[in-house]
Amino acid sequence: MTYLGTQAEDLSSPPLPYSKICVVGAGSWGTALASVARRAGRQTAIWGRDASVVEAINTRNENPKYLPGIPLPEGIEATTDLAEALDGAEAVLLVTPSRTLREICRQMRPHLGAGVPIALCAKGIEAGTGYLLSEVAAEILPGHQIGALSGPTFATETALGHLTAATIAFQFSYADRLDAASSPAARLALSLGSDFFRPYISDDLVGVEVSGAVKNVIAIACGMMTGAGYAENTRAALIVRGMDEMKTLADVFGGRRETVTGLAGAGDLTLTCSSQTSRNMSLGVQLGKGIPRALCFDGKPVVVEGEVNSVSVMDLARRMNIRMPICESVFRILHQGAEVRQTFAELWSRPIEGERRGLTISIDHPSAIQEGAVM
Repeated sequence: MTYLGTQAEDLSSPPLPYSKICVVGAGSWGTALASVARRAGRQTAIWGRDASVVEAINTRNENPKYLPGIPLPEGIEATTDLAEALDGAEAVLLVTPSRTLREICRQMRPHLGAGVPIALCAKGIEAGTGYLLSEVAAEILPGHQIGALSGPTFATETALGHLTAATIAFQFSYADRLDAASSPAARLALSLGSDFFRPYISDDLVGVEVSGAVKNVIAIACGMMTGAGYAENTRAALIVRGMDEMKTLADVFGGRRETVTGLAGAGDLTLTCSSQTSRNMSLGVQLGKGIPRALCFDGKPVVVEGEVNSVSVMDLARRMNIRMPICESVFRILHQGAEVRQTFAELWSRPIEGERRGLTISIDHPSAIQEGAVM
């Protein structure tokens, strides 16, 4: 066995998995991750608000509300008591919506063991502050290393045990770089890895987080165009140019462009933009068909992260003076009442540009010239 490090001979001992993992959040993705941890041989606790869900996990090894009909591995310990769930936990997977993260962190704070690492498994940017979710968690939970788990991972497929890969990212300290196998990212990867779940390790937390936030907005764009009757050419263009917008924002925050081409970026973007299993794409499809927002999802109050993220992403883009035309188009449709086909016609008729960054060129698009208006 080879251990990750700057040099293998520098490592005096093999990395150790965390013995107990606590999953905070018993929705579909939280339950799927609890299944991952348990199948990897970890003692696994999961906290949820819904007492009926908790009881079903404990007595029937099933989450009938969020993953109906999918058998869960035996031994997952579910509870509505956050202190009980966190008791003895050596690592935490925090799987609650981005809008509730700050409050959940406050509730967790008195019950966390010293130095317990926390991996954020939701994606987004905090509305109002523009903080990355890791910045929110670090503010509320000083003394705990904050990371993220992200990738092309539909909850149902993960819970069923289909082959799945994901990225686990933490910022690396100097000590982590000397002995990377003992870093939280590596230990958590070792703790979750199994014959069906393959983690990869990253030290680019910013790149992973930005990718996760922006890809949800791009997925809504792909859904809108699918619902409006556009075809595969259009979606492929949106995916690739959307990835460029992800790279642009990651650059500004100090993330690496190559991270955006990895599992947490290109991988997750491709998956989310290719299936209505994604709530983001599903919302876009419904809006593209002309269904009013209040009637989407049969009128149920479904949380769609990309809808919230579109506001935060555009706030950041404007503050940083960067152009993200696809995200801006989604924002205009979702929050300013713009019409789908007209908005995307304007997107397609923007001035023609060089695809490579170093190629500085801008030519009026023929359709915009014919209409007498340059977008």
